[in-house]
Amino acid sequence: MTDEQAGFGRIMEIMRRLRGPGGCPWDAEQTHESLKRYLLEEAYEVIEAIDAGSPEMLREELGDLLLQPVFHAVVAEERGAFAMADVLETLAEKLVSRHPHVFGDQVVRTSDEQIENWERIKQKEKAQERRSALAGVPAHLPALMRAQKVTEKASRVGFDWTRVDEVHAKVMEELAEFEEAMAAGNQQRMEAELGDLLFAIVNLGRFLALDPEEALRKTIERFTRRFSHIEETLHDRGVALKDASLAEMEALWEEAKAGEAGG
Repeated sequence: MTDEQAGFGRIMEIMRRLRGPGGCPWDAEQTHESLKRYLLEEAYEVIEAIDAGSPEMLREELGDLLLQPVFHAVVAEERGAFAMADVLETLAEKLVSRHPHVFGDQVVRTSDEQIENWERIKQKEKAQERRSALAGVPAHLPALMRAQKVTEKASRVGFDWTRVDEVHAKVMEELAEFEEAMAAGNQQRMEAELGDLLFAIVNLGRFLALDPEEALRKTIERFTRRFSHIEETLHDRGVALKDASLAEMEALWEEAKAGEAGG
């Protein structure tokens, strides 16, 4: 038995004890439904650790994320639905079947070819339960990420623009339609046109090999850092945020922005 196998087995036993008689009341109360939020939270904390560039932080957060499938597997095991061994076997079979260029004699030369091949295999595997070319995109994904996945799948069956300038023109068209709705003061139409505009921008990002979810996340981080600079500087000057003028705050914003560029 390898160290990895022994370690994984130990984690499974710890979770079974936590859920069992004399274990932890909180752990024992959890269900698949109650655990959903933690799965998302831990995934985002892993992303934060990656961005921080800290191996120690990443190691810890990966462990916290790993706890979630372990937790779900033990809950399912108690109900007689499936066990962790079934999860691992299904995963192993999927990895082998979807990489015939590694475990078989198929030839794949590029990442793009592999993505197309992966999708073909998935559609074949799920032919009975999934009929749409857009099937398989989780409904609970963040909206920008879901939009990107949907447009990626549509493009693989030929429903796509051919040039980036066409996509850019579509963004400008949607912006004009949003401005018209805004001028008319029609709230319902504004919402629809804003959605169309965001969707078009996501499509433009995909065409330029830019991840819109990642781009927006980084923008939020920059906004947070710069706004924190405003707050901290005003605090050091003895000025309350609500008492500062917009011009004063904008000057500090530009100061923070210049500092980032200089760094």
